[in-house]
Amino acid sequence: MTYFVTGATGFIGKHLVKKLLAREGTIYVLVRKGSVKKLEALREYWGADEKRVVAVVGDLAKPKLGAAPADIAKLKGKIKHFFHLAAVYDMSANAESQIVANIDGTRHAVEFAEAVNAGCFHHTSSIAAAGLYDGVFREDMFEEAEELDHPYFRTKHDSEGIVREECKRPWRVYRPGIVVGHSETGEIDKIDGPYYFFKLIQKMRDLLPQWVPTIGIEGGRINIVPVDYVVDAMDHIAHKKGLDGACFHLTDPEPMRVGEVLNLFAKAGHAPQMTMRLNTKMFSFIPSYVLDGIMSLAPIRRIQKQVLSDLGIPKDMFKFISYPTRFDNRDTAKALKGSGIAVPRLEDYAWRLWDYWERNLDPDLFIDRTLAGKVKDKVVVVTGGTSGIGEATAYKLAEAGAQVVIVARDPEKAQATLAKIKEMGGKAKFYSCDLSSIADCDKLVASVLKDFKRCDYLVNNAGRSIRRGIANSYDRFHDFERTMQLNYFGSLRLIMGFLPGMVAQGGGQIINISSIGVLTQAPRFSAYVASKAALDAFSGCAASEFAGEKVHFTTINMPLVRTPMIAPTKIYNNVPTLSPEEAADMIAQACIEKPVRIATRLGIFGEMLHLLVPRVAQISMNTTFRMFPDSSAAKGDKSAKPQLSAEAVAVQQLMRGIHF
Repeated sequence: MTYFVTGATGFIGKHLVKKLLAREGTIYVLVRKGSVKKLEALREYWGADEKRVVAVVGDLAKPKLGAAPADIAKLKGKIKHFFHLAAVYDMSANAESQIVANIDGTRHAVEFAEAVNAGCFHHTSSIAAAGLYDGVFREDMFEEAEELDHPYFRTKHDSEGIVREECKRPWRVYRPGIVVGHSETGEIDKIDGPYYFFKLIQKMRDLLPQWVPTIGIEGGRINIVPVDYVVDAMDHIAHKKGLDGACFHLTDPEPMRVGEVLNLFAKAGHAPQMTMRLNTKMFSFIPSYVLDGIMSLAPIRRIQKQVLSDLGIPKDMFKFISYPTRFDNRDTAKALKGSGIAVPRLEDYAWRLWDYWERNLDPDLFIDRTLAGKVKDKVVVVTGGTSGIGEATAYKLAEAGAQVVIVARDPEKAQATLAKIKEMGGKAKFYSCDLSSIADCDKLVASVLKDFKRCDYLVNNAGRSIRRGIANSYDRFHDFERTMQLNYFGSLRLIMGFLPGMVAQGGGQIINISSIGVLTQAPRFSAYVASKAALDAFSGCAASEFAGEKVHFTTINMPLVRTPMIAPTKIYNNVPTLSPEEAADMIAQACIEKPVRIATRLGIFGEMLHLLVPRVAQISMNTTFRMFPDSSAAKGDKSAKPQLSAEAVAVQQLMRGIHF
């Protein structure tokens, strides 16, 4: 038996060739000149040499597949089965490429099959040939296809039409459903079909516990089949006599609704289930022109584009949410009767598809998530860089290859930091600056831009914290002024100084070290929290203004970190805190991922508590306020030692990172 296969290096083709190799005979495969090496690698996968799998160099876009006359002459009268699989199976591809591959390519394949007097022409079409037919589409239907405006639907339909109308050789047509990975291995070669929604499911898993019920959509029924079923069915039907001139739906006779399919993959990915699913027909009462008008609004378009881009979902995929077509497959069932070939249940192999995707195709796997990949040779300004969080961050950035600009007040203290960075082979330069002085801030900005010509990252880390109850602050208004001057106005002045350059150079990032106290509204830290909250609010406004300029703003609501800043508060001596190195890891995360906010779960819980049940939150915080008194220094008595109850110690251990 002699075969000819186009698209043998594609996903379905590679599995079909492996299936055909189980039979006796030679397989000729069409390959572009540039894909010969790919074929050599596949021979190893197939376990076949060049005598069993023979390359025929050609081009789908050329008449008679661009095959050399000598190859046509050599193959004339020898090809028993001609399998045409080469095509574009991608709804997001542009119309021109789909026309060339699907329509022109099929015509050229038919020309070649006739030139070599092939026995039977087996055309791999798609259920897309039916368009968006509303109802049951039978295997003997073709002209009845509806809504073929999309190039994918149109080219799949028209290419099948070429076989039906122009092919003079015996032919058979196969219409697979949405082809997914192998049901036994999960193997797939690209993201398509339901895989587009895997990233959304993954994000839901990362955001919410699995037991949290969510709202989803019900949608229409989509027809999913694994690649091993498709090739098994094609191989069996192709070798069965008396079936020429027929079409076969390689589909699931019991397709599931979109919501059911997504829930299966959510279960496979350990993500929350969409317990309540809304039927999209509920919204059919809204006139289409109203929906089109809403979606045409500029803000809506930009939001939709950004969300879909982040999730990797093509806009056209939403055509399948309310997919109206059901596929009858009685002729296929009749042809496969007694073969043992049947569509496996998706619930039995969904976990394999998910596992293979997450291990091999998840787009995040191909993103450089190293700190060096983001900051190498970049200019990073770190304020408060000679101690605590700033010092640990400076070391981490220098180790990653950044040009670190260390900002602090004390030049002598900076020498040890610079020496350690130099020892590790990093680059750093120190600038002395009193960030509570506007003039000093302006001088710093000018010096950095003069020396480095740019600033890629600004880490506003330097700050002042005051732990003192308001009742002990009536005569200390200057505490609020100086805290605001450094934490807010100093940081703000640097942001305003470096922003114009970031916009001009096409991007940058502002990382503000805020506090978990902003989220929990920590008592005794009114001066500190207010200054950080002001910076958070400014950053939120600025982020919206500069969203189109590739300038990112990230706020880190840092929990309590063991630094010199908290040393005066003796009750923190035995409190579980983050180390400066752990805090530096959060800043590294900000540089790599550029999120809007980084916060601990405890901080987010505190924020939600204040939002949903503010009175309960206030009572809780008041309880801790009474439990942890002002320090002796705050009361003016530096000799007294803090006395904590066993209950207070237990609360400290439970709420790691909270300011008390």
